[in-house]
Amino acid sequence: MDNTSGILRFFQSICRFNFGNFEKEEFKKFIRMGVIFALMIGVYWTLRPLKDAVFIQLVDKLQLPFAKTVSVLALLPLVMFYTKLLEKTSREKMLVILPVAYGVAVVIFSILMMWFQAPVDIIASRSFLFLSATKIVGYLFYVFVESFGSLMIALFWAFATDTTNAAPAKKGFPLVVAIGQVGGIIFPYTFGGLPHRLGLSTDALSMMCLGVLTLLIVPMVRYFLRTTPSHLLASFHGKNEVAVESKQEPGFLEGLKLLLKNRYLLGIFAANFIYEVVVTIFDFNFKIAASSEYSGVALSNYLSIYGSSVNIVSLLCLLLGISNVTRFLGVGVALAAMPVIVGGALLGFLSCNSLSFLFALMVGSKAINYALNGPALKQLYIPTTPDVKFKAQAWIETFGSRSSKQAGSIFNMSLAPLQNAFGTLAGKSHYLVLSGALCFPLLGLWLFVAIFLGGSFRKAVHANTIIC
Repeated sequence: MDNTSGILRFFQSICRFNFGNFEKEEFKKFIRMGVIFALMIGVYWTLRPLKDAVFIQLVDKLQLPFAKTVSVLALLPLVMFYTKLLEKTSREKMLVILPVAYGVAVVIFSILMMWFQAPVDIIASRSFLFLSATKIVGYLFYVFVESFGSLMIALFWAFATDTTNAAPAKKGFPLVVAIGQVGGIIFPYTFGGLPHRLGLSTDALSMMCLGVLTLLIVPMVRYFLRTTPSHLLASFHGKNEVAVESKQEPGFLEGLKLLLKNRYLLGIFAANFIYEVVVTIFDFNFKIAASSEYSGVALSNYLSIYGSSVNIVSLLCLLLGISNVTRFLGVGVALAAMPVIVGGALLGFLSCNSLSFLFALMVGSKAINYALNGPALKQLYIPTTPDVKFKAQAWIETFGSRSSKQAGSIFNMSLAPLQNAFGTLAGKSHYLVLSGALCFPLLGLWLFVAIFLGGSFRKAVHANTIIC
């Protein structure tokens, strides 16, 4: 027992510089929360590169923008079902229902891949009906992984913000994200690249492992709730919930109504939207370049290395103290820094288009978002009601993220027609000029919104009031 306490104090002292001072039980709470997040992030960041590699193999790389559009449309009924579950079940039950559903679904996809993800020469000999089914499976898996990233991660952060006050969150959430990056480092390389290292022809083994790991989220959540003291599970809104008790009718559209009625929520939506539009343009070009050099499980392995690299850089950013920007300079400064950083990345994108540069560009853009922008955006939900945390946040992080990716994908659809009209090189040049014309004004708007959000959050927390 003394050894355990000593180890705990040792890690507390290490975390003091980067994250701040924690009480013993408070520190243990965020460690447990971080382990759950690491499991989710690890599974998601392994599924994510598999999603693209499998889709490129089963469908086609030039149809990636269309897959983004399909995923947005498919999420509409999924979010409807998710919202209905939120109205009828507790947050604890939701953290059982969703992991079980997704875990079982991943196992099913692993079985399907044994038949559908075959070498090119074997696929060529298959019937038209089988090839059509192959494309359907490719689209289904793509939509499934997109929904995992939207609903599972949104549910975790809704749970986290609903059980954490503003002051502990400022130091605790970056710690949770840092622990999450460990899962994002280990899982993609370990499981995503496993079939390639073993010489297998499908990603079925990777998916089977991920299905089991997803199911482990359930006992981890139960352990967290059983061992965390009740006073550390009190939410920010608990002090104010009588005064702000929701009088709205429950329903699927409630989250959207909350979003449209409040400038603060629209600002959060805009910050998510603009980032995703710009990075979707980066991402499409990166995937096109990668699929030109790799295929099959080799592409899965390469993209898994990319996933691990993103999380390595994110973790390094956190360990080097990037969360101190939020702690000492405030959420507003952290939010405002992102459009400036992405603007620099955009200049690089317009200037250089090699695979190595695009790899570094995507790793940097994603890592700084997860290490700096992500924790800051999550804190914006703290001075809000439970309806906002669980319903409006779901809309923002599902349709906000997905619709922005769709917007970026619609723009990406212009690449093929431009190349057909002007030739490969000239068409790409026109595409890059249009990219700059679209993205630079959006980044200017993002900077204005970030300043507004930071000011609103600071006033609400200082006055101990609910924004919406």
